[in-house]
Amino acid sequence: MKIVKVDSSNMQIYANLYQGYAAEFSRIIDDKPDASGLFEIYPRIEGKVSGYLLYLDGVLAALAAIEEKTPKCYEICDFYVLPCFRKNKVGKQFITQLFMQLQGTWEIKQVAGADHAVSFWRDVVGEYTSQNYVEDKYQDHKWGLVTRQCFGHV
Repeated sequence: MKIVKVDSSNMQIYANLYQGYAAEFSRIIDDKPDASGLFEIYPRIEGKVSGYLLYLDGVLAALAAIEEKTPKCYEICDFYVLPCFRKNKVGKQFITQLFMQLQGTWEIKQVAGADHAVSFWRDVVGEYTSQNYVEDKYQDHKWGLVTRQCFGHV
């Protein structure tokens, strides 16, 4: 397992994989591609938002976009594991490494209708924190009513 931070040298790789993520979620959030057939990357990997790529045995397997809203206060904006790698807890191992690398407080939100994502994050955060986290429903300015998990560690 190798985690690589996104920079100008691998931004196109991130953008390519993001298209699979966006297509999968388009049915839930009713997003449509542009005239070129591409989905807009949101949020962009710039400023306070960092991107990460996961490689397994040299093969691209997953991506994550994480915003550092304030110092040591993180929000997971995007998280995607290719369907062929959604076994053996690859996603859980990937995000656990990022939690350990970027210690602080965390916020994770799932849009309405993403029941599989809610289950995934409850499992991941519950195990990582020994069930010591807060979950609520939150009215997000962009996504509407979302399920949200919050926790902190140093």
